Amino acid sequence: MGNTLDQKEEKLAHPTSLHKNDFTFHYVIGKGGFGRVWKVEMKKTHQILAMKEMLKIRVVSKRSVYSVMNERRLLSILKHPFIVNMQYAFQDKDNLYLGMDLMIGGDLRFHLGRVRRFTEEETRFFVACIVTGLEYLHVNGVIHRDIKPENLVFDNKGYLRITDFGIAKVLTPENFRDTSGTPGYMAPEVMCRENHGIAVDYFALGVLTYEFMIGRRPYSGRNRKEIKDSMMSRQVQLKKSDVPTGWSMEAADFINKLLQRKPENRLGNNGPSEVKNHLWLRDFQWKKLLEKSLDAPYVCLSEDNYDPRVNNDWKDDIDPAIRQNSIEELFEGYFFDARSPQRKVSDEKIQLQRGEESTVQIRYQDNVRRRDDI
Repeated sequence: MGNTLDQKEEKLAHPTSLHKNDFTFHYVIGKGGFGRVWKVEMKKTHQILAMKEMLKIRVVSKRSVYSVMNERRLLSILKHPFIVNMQYAFQDKDNLYLGMDLMIGGDLRFHLGRVRRFTEEETRFFVACIVTGLEYLHVNGVIHRDIKPENLVFDNKGYLRITDFGIAKVLTPENFRDTSGTPGYMAPEVMCRENHGIAVDYFALGVLTYEFMIGRRPYSGRNRKEIKDSMMSRQVQLKKSDVPTGWSMEAADFINKLLQRKPENRLGNNGPSEVKNHLWLRDFQWKKLLEKSLDAPYVCLSEDNYDPRVNNDWKDDIDPAIRQNSIEELFEGYFFDARSPQRKVSDEKIQLQRGEESTVQIRYQDNVRRRDDI
């Protein structure tokens, strides 16, 4: 598979030309591990956005500097109607700010919690949206590695988009050390610390589709070890007696082929066209989907699509040994402005692998680990 992104890196001028005061912060619509997500309006252009506000000390305390910097660097290059695109990124002394397309429909987990299962028609549409987004990523040599309902969000027409690129990677042949992800959706080769490729995203798609059909994930457990043991002990295989009323055997076959534990046997291992040509999806109107001219079978209401718990405070888990003035250089270059005419892509290779983090960050993380070992 060709890798067209590994020769590009965003070079941006004027890294201080955006400020929090350039935006009107309306209200909170989400909460993450580092802060809140706001609905905001760009004062000058009246553009409505979702804005992640992330406390730097919390990012460092959770050892997630690489993740937030990786997401900004990838999103400065990626742009597609089936991913959530970055419009702005900037920082002040205390916080990082990431301005994204506003998805008013909320995330898929919120809606799945409401309905528990989706119909086959709804599921096929969702899967087609996800496959379209994954096709763009995979053709450009990027694996997402954390496809799950929380990272799939609805736009105002009921189309799903992929978000959260914190652990996404430019594809490399040696990546067995990278075991990040969410255990319930993690492919066996990642669980077992093996080299992995685009097939990990299709395994996660199989887990999702199974969940939409059956109402639960195929492999369960209270922790990563239990999920791994469940996965290694048996190959999930939907039989005719497992298929709910209103669902086809073609859908079951699609799921079974995605959930193959060996990546070489998995649907999608040879590329996204393999998934799109499966009997269950073969006649889907892909061109109209990309144009967003199809009527979505599941349309969210314009309001009340966010979990009310987003306004709750998170626990105070900041490492007291971290000093604000000691971490500023970790976030150097955290800036992006989609409007800038001076943006250009260089011919330098993107350095997105864990082994290529800044020496400052690695040194700091080593110090954290040593404190933890005491």
